[in-house]
Amino acid sequence: MSDLEAPLVRPKRKKVWVDYFVQFRWIIVIFVVLPISFTLYFLTYLGDVRSEWKSYKKRQKEHEENVKKVVKRLAERNPSKDGLVCTARKPWIAVGMRNVDYKRARHFEVDLSAFRNILEIDQERMIAKCEPLVNMGQITRATVPLNLALAVVAELDDLTVGGLINGYGIEGSSHLYGLFSDTVVAYEIVLSGGRVVRATKDNEYADLFYAIPWSQGTLGLLVSAEIKLIPIKEYMKLTYKPVRGSVKELGQAYIDSFAPRFGEENSEDIPDFVETMIYNPHEGVCMTGKYASKEEAKKKGNTINSVGWWFKPWFYQHAQTALTKGEFVEYIPTREYYHRHTRCLYWEGKLILPFADQWWFRYLLGWLMPPKVSLLKATQGEAIRNYYHEMHVIQDMLVPLYKVPDALEWVDREMEVYPLWLCPHRLYKLPYKTMVYPEPGFEEQCRQGDTPYAQMYTDVGVYYAPGPVLRGEVFDGADAVRRMESWLIENHGYQPQYAVSELNEKNFWRMFDAGLYEQCRNKYGAVGTFMSVYYKCKKGRKTEKEVQEAEQAQVEVPYAETD
Repeated sequence: MSDLEAPLVRPKRKKVWVDYFVQFRWIIVIFVVLPISFTLYFLTYLGDVRSEWKSYKKRQKEHEENVKKVVKRLAERNPSKDGLVCTARKPWIAVGMRNVDYKRARHFEVDLSAFRNILEIDQERMIAKCEPLVNMGQITRATVPLNLALAVVAELDDLTVGGLINGYGIEGSSHLYGLFSDTVVAYEIVLSGGRVVRATKDNEYADLFYAIPWSQGTLGLLVSAEIKLIPIKEYMKLTYKPVRGSVKELGQAYIDSFAPRFGEENSEDIPDFVETMIYNPHEGVCMTGKYASKEEAKKKGNTINSVGWWFKPWFYQHAQTALTKGEFVEYIPTREYYHRHTRCLYWEGKLILPFADQWWFRYLLGWLMPPKVSLLKATQGEAIRNYYHEMHVIQDMLVPLYKVPDALEWVDREMEVYPLWLCPHRLYKLPYKTMVYPEPGFEEQCRQGDTPYAQMYTDVGVYYAPGPVLRGEVFDGADAVRRMESWLIENHGYQPQYAVSELNEKNFWRMFDAGLYEQCRNKYGAVGTFMSVYYKCKKGRKTEKEVQEAEQAQVEVPYAETD
């Protein structure tokens, strides 16, 4: 065995007070976080129902009035005295794990909290027009009864339209439709000077349309989006297939579970939904789903599994049973399938509440799940937050499909995090070179899963405590993330910006392309009004001096790469 292949020998780590606080944090979660979370979920639901009762004209009128308030607020800003513009949302409310520390320094707040309505569901155009704070639970409640859905529905209920557009959004249908932002047909944006524009891929703001995704709201304020709808059926016919072998063999089995050969993208064998979970270095379960009608699901001999009930086993644990009982098929109500990972937050719920997956807890208190991520963050404090950054991994690695086996091998060697979540997505070849883009010349390689117009990528979701931490060994989380980011840069991969990043500015712009983004920053007056995307994602507390330097920064793109 070579030195590179030899397992790392790590010394034991001495426990500190934070370890014990984290170990017994479940007490605060059960008696404080869960009850408040449930109350907030219920109040939010009532607000959503109230919004649905309003007429289209009333919702549109309220929207126009709220947009005018945003324009008026921007006009009140004195660039020489006030800070950079950001939303008034509290730092701990964001679902992502990245510290929103830029809001701790001087800034000029614009309140967007009223923008939480579904403005229209247009069944003729197959478009849903939504404000940025509409979340996935809200939109599926409105569309699924109509046998419609967004083309890409992110799994967690609390994820919002604005966050999925300005940041990153994926689902098991992304191998057909791309990322969430790829399904948007128009953006309504308030620019720095207060001008309201509608950007589409073929109007005068086409460059802005393609620059918005991944920009983290640093080009303008998103106030609505028109998003593609697709027809659906009442059930998801889901096939669970166990796979075994080496880490690389598991990666190839995942690829073979759904990916057509080059140019065969219209094959009827391509599933509507795809995901795979790798449970350990030798076992995984590949899942493929196809929409099915109520009549088909209820045929004699078919199994219907309503996974959304609070007392049901957590989805990832239910899928794991395929490793013992072999391949099986069941029908899941479509909306419950969309949100299958919400109740247990994938498998993070196991760390937050170690016994919450037990039958007695699920029956007694499962209806309170999940805890709101925002409340978990609000109750953790600085020391706990830093502990999680060092002793925990919540990262997504977006890698070309053919490199998935290598990525799995890397994660196994460097982090030892299991389970792993695999979800494919198309990365389109667009008229503009956006912040994320396919490998140059991919269309000439004719690799499995690729098409002439898009390269197939995969999200390798790495969420859990690393093996060394679980064994009580020393683990440097920041260094592990730095190595992961270097690996991604070398392999034309990307790191979603919701996660904690260790990238410096030079490496940030090695990973992402700055050309179109900086062009639009300059053209639409964002410089000096909105902070740059790197500055917004930068780890650590932002000081008053850093804010002032960011406000005075000139447009320079020293790290932008050209083909």
